[in-house]
Amino acid sequence: MEWPDFSISLPITDPTWIFLLVLLIILFAPLLLGKLRIPHIIGMILAGLAVGEHGFNVLARDSSFELFGKVGLYYIMFVAGLEMNMGDFKKNRGKAVSLGLLAFIVPICIGVVVNMAYLKYSVITSVLLASMYASHTLVAYPIVIRYGVSRHRSVSIAVGGTAVTDTLTLLVLAVISGLFKGESDGLFWVWLVVKVVVLGGLIMWTFPRIGRWFFRRYDDNVMQFIFVLAMMFLGAGLMEFIGMEGILGAFLVGLVLNRLIPHVSPLMNHLEFVGNALFIPYFLIGVGMLIDLHVIFGEGDALKVAAVMIAVALVGKWIACWLTQKLYRMAPLERELMYGLSNAQAAATLAAVLVGYGIILPSGERLLNEDVLNGTVLLILVTCVASSFITERAARRVALEEAHVEDNDRAHEQERILIPIANPNTIEYLMNLALVVRDPKQKDNLLALNVINDHTDSEALEARGKRYLEKAAKITASADVSLRCISRYDLNIAAGIMHTAKENGVTDVVLGLHYKTNLVDTFFGSLTETLLKGFSREVMVARFFIPINTLQRIVVAVPPKAEYEPGFLKWVGHFCRMGNTLGCRVHFFANTESLSHLKAVVGKKHDKTRADYSLLDDWDDLLLLTGQVSYDHLFVVISARRGSISYASSFDKLPSQLSRYFANNSIIVVYPDQLGEPQEMMSFANAHGSNEPQRYDQVSQWFYRWFKKG
Repeated sequence: MEWPDFSISLPITDPTWIFLLVLLIILFAPLLLGKLRIPHIIGMILAGLAVGEHGFNVLARDSSFELFGKVGLYYIMFVAGLEMNMGDFKKNRGKAVSLGLLAFIVPICIGVVVNMAYLKYSVITSVLLASMYASHTLVAYPIVIRYGVSRHRSVSIAVGGTAVTDTLTLLVLAVISGLFKGESDGLFWVWLVVKVVVLGGLIMWTFPRIGRWFFRRYDDNVMQFIFVLAMMFLGAGLMEFIGMEGILGAFLVGLVLNRLIPHVSPLMNHLEFVGNALFIPYFLIGVGMLIDLHVIFGEGDALKVAAVMIAVALVGKWIACWLTQKLYRMAPLERELMYGLSNAQAAATLAAVLVGYGIILPSGERLLNEDVLNGTVLLILVTCVASSFITERAARRVALEEAHVEDNDRAHEQERILIPIANPNTIEYLMNLALVVRDPKQKDNLLALNVINDHTDSEALEARGKRYLEKAAKITASADVSLRCISRYDLNIAAGIMHTAKENGVTDVVLGLHYKTNLVDTFFGSLTETLLKGFSREVMVARFFIPINTLQRIVVAVPPKAEYEPGFLKWVGHFCRMGNTLGCRVHFFANTESLSHLKAVVGKKHDKTRADYSLLDDWDDLLLLTGQVSYDHLFVVISARRGSISYASSFDKLPSQLSRYFANNSIIVVYPDQLGEPQEMMSFANAHGSNEPQRYDQVSQWFYRWFKKG
């Protein structure tokens, strides 16, 4: 009998054990170092240092670390592009470009002088080394995601500045590497810039169209996830093909797919989950495995070179952020957050030092020697540590400030959105609509309901309702949002909805638009009409023909005097939040008085919304808006219950106008909150019946128009 051989040789080479150890590091390093208040990112890097060949030599930096590390690096840049608030970025693009230029110019100017005067390097070596000071990587970006401040203005400026800085750094790297390859003729600079501009324009024009086509055609979560990854690597590969680094392509793809992947969507949650659970930690562990403390603290000038590199990088970035803050009169906390994000050196720095280390001069020396190589690794470690601590501190303070502002601005009422579910074809878009209009600051504010008629005792109906609720729960769970599922028996569907709403303090109801089954059936259906009579809170009646994340614009038709309704601020907030989440513009059409109120509310409470305002003089005929609403737009009509302030007889024509003029458009009809008690169930005033408009309304409108013409 032979006993198994338990001897272990280091480093471990078996793929199974390598992957197990990496997973254990990803699991336990944050837990252990979190008690010491050390950021998770630093824990990954220090863990890589400990298990690497320059530490305890448990693992070798094999091809798996190169592969997963590169994917993690792409992921950081790609998610940064996805998370960027494009409305904020467009509003602050001047600030982002200024920060990017300053973060490149200031460190490179200081670096060239110090490298030549103190380190005694040549001009080309000094320029390449100084470009490494100028670049930075968003290693600390997962911290701002964790604190929920990724859409803050200073974060958008820092991310946009990263794109500018790294592009200029990579251009310097391409030119210097081309110089030693014999490619740097007179047109090299021009040709490189032309290739970058052309490829960037190609990605920005084609990728969104391909993505929109794919998302409209395929709704499987796995297929969408693989498609997005393929687009990310395609952009990175194309950028490497023309001589630039793939991180620039990954970031650009994230920007152009930004509007197609909402921040609260299941797909976005899947992307962040996989990246944060596997790829990004793999990259950080791989960075830690590069650190060789023996060489750094041994013979040679590695420690002196590292000290110079660290000092110039830290001081240069701080000066750039300070100048940006003073130039645009920003708060000191915003400067601190920008400095934290733009401080870490990793991606472009590693690319530059490896290229420089691989270039052999005619004298036989390397363009960047081993002192610079090891000093660069120490630079990466120190700047990543500093970046993580500074970003952690600033992001926490920003989150506290934003939470304080939200507490002051937000109504004390707990939001609860009820989504009745009866049609399997509408479950997905109703749940996605609720996800993009809900207040993300509030927890447990979504409820899904399935009602079964009390006079039926079919077990099949109950089982079917449970399947519908499970499907709804899967959609919200994949977006990391909790959903309370309710199944009940009641006299009828409308009564079940109203009873559930009263029992649970529901503030909003999201319904699917009724599908007409016969000629005498009304546009909204008896369920909606009954609900509007017995429920005084906001009701959204929705119909979608395309996925919500592919919408290009939200067109909102606002009736006169809508600003005097109690629910005015609520529905404005809902659609501004929806526009921000989807990254699309919100276009309001109203009369002069209503537009002035809309501009004031949006400017004060929702200043990040990209809003447009147009005059709509004649509310009676929505035909005027048919030219403004395209197939990929969402048409929102703010309606009113009979007897409310903004109600007019023209609302009686609303069903026929919507069915005639907007039959092929995605629409939402909103009935805002009312302060008064709901109408009695037995009412002769049908909210959307076939009654003719009251004659005095018609006569008064006729006289008004006649005098207006006169």
